[in-house]
Amino acid sequence: MDGYAVVAKSCGPGKRLCVIGEQPAGVDRLLRLSAGEAVRIFTGAPIPAGADAIVMQEDVKRDGDEITINGDVDHGAYIRRRGCDLSEGQRIVTLGERIRSVTVGLLASQGFADVEVGGEVGAAIVSTGDELARPGESLQPGQIYDSNSALVTALVQRSGAVLKSVEHCPDDPKSLREAVARTAQNHVVIISGGVSVGEHDFVQAVLRDLGAKIDIWRVAIKPGKPFLFGRLGTALVFGLPGNPVSAFVTFQRLVRPSLLKMMGASDASLDLQKISAKLIVDLHNDGDRVHYVRGKFEKGEFSPVGRQESHAIFGLSQSNAMLPVPVGTEFKKNSLVDVEVWD
Repeated sequence: MDGYAVVAKSCGPGKRLCVIGEQPAGVDRLLRLSAGEAVRIFTGAPIPAGADAIVMQEDVKRDGDEITINGDVDHGAYIRRRGCDLSEGQRIVTLGERIRSVTVGLLASQGFADVEVGGEVGAAIVSTGDELARPGESLQPGQIYDSNSALVTALVQRSGAVLKSVEHCPDDPKSLREAVARTAQNHVVIISGGVSVGEHDFVQAVLRDLGAKIDIWRVAIKPGKPFLFGRLGTALVFGLPGNPVSAFVTFQRLVRPSLLKMMGASDASLDLQKISAKLIVDLHNDGDRVHYVRGKFEKGEFSPVGRQESHAIFGLSQSNAMLPVPVGTEFKKNSLVDVEVWD
């Protein structure tokens, strides 16, 4: 605090002290004081030898080289001790921890100008579907706008991966094969659409034709059952469902943790933040897959938002969290649940 460095036991209401010097923030002037003396001091300044408290300037009356104390002064008041926040030998950042803005400040406070971080992960996005038109183009009968490319692009970038390319393919095996072969030089290839079982869903066949090893084909997640994971050379390949909400949920649950792990994140850093919330409606799951209900977490409460269907992107846009409801589970209104928050 801005005030005076003092010896606490020599202070009290009406006590007069002699001001023997001044210590601003910066270079230590190596001042020393005894009982009955004070040193004018400013926030962030080193404490003079012999002082054991600071009395704020608002709590004294100064007259020339003397001050009069207005009240009691406690030992240690307004002094920050060495090692009270960080001490020698203390670990301040652990392997796999995300470097956040506050971590940057912490590292700088200890004199670290550089720090080694996890490796860069390059990702390519390939969207598929004859029905898709680019935003800004005129829609033809039967077409919809390609929202997944924009959505997945934002998710990839937010995860910290480096987006190398985004391209679109019609429902044509030759075009898809060429696009996948082009993008397989990246660490990760994310294909949107074409991973279901329809006659025009060519992704799995094209990948196998290129020599890919398919490790996962469909998952017990709602929304998001049509999902693929495989390897093509050194690239990891993720096939996301064509419905945007399904693509979002499978990305958050399966792709995002993989990208973070590839960048060196610890296992504890892979999941979305979990927060306890009071549920404001009854929810139950009588299906055969875990249902990730999208909704709004606000002021300690969670409320589902919009239509809980795989195409309903407006409700998703109004949400900032999701609640996994296991198969056969019923959550009662006002019960406490753990929601996964992304905003």
